[in-house]
Amino acid sequence: MRQVAVCGPRECSDVEARWARMVGRLLAEAGVTVLCGGGGGVMAAVADGASGAGGLVIGVRPDTERGAVCAGLSAVLFTGMGEARNAILVASADAVIIIGGSWGTLSELALARHRGGIPVVSLGGWQLLDADGTPLDATISATDPADAVARALGAGS
Repeated sequence: MRQVAVCGPRECSDVEARWARMVGRLLAEAGVTVLCGGGGGVMAAVADGASGAGGLVIGVRPDTERGAVCAGLSAVLFTGMGEARNAILVASADAVIIIGGSWGTLSELALARHRGGIPVVSLGGWQLLDADGTPLDATISATDPADAVARALGAGS
């Protein structure tokens, strides 16, 4: 079973939400289990896209609030661990797709890079620089949702 975490801000743009829905749909169509934070924004959009295509979607929540989950989740893990849940989300994934950017999303990107051994694909969002201002190759850049999914699943990377 392949599991891909899709990470992004709970407050996202319309473009980021559209990308996340498409990523979710494409992952579900590929038979991949989608992992997300189970909240609003990118998380809700990816859950909507994946569940709409009949996919399995697992939400890993930072809290224990049953009413705070987004629609489209097949199951929810209520961790009560706050942002520490990001480590659980990333550790459970065979690849990570980052859509957009927020501080929590940056945390997930850093945890995925620190873990190593898995593709970390970025669709918009953060660009990291070293101390001299030189861009780092922190993620695999994708041009669109189909490219992001292909790179996460190993094609074209």
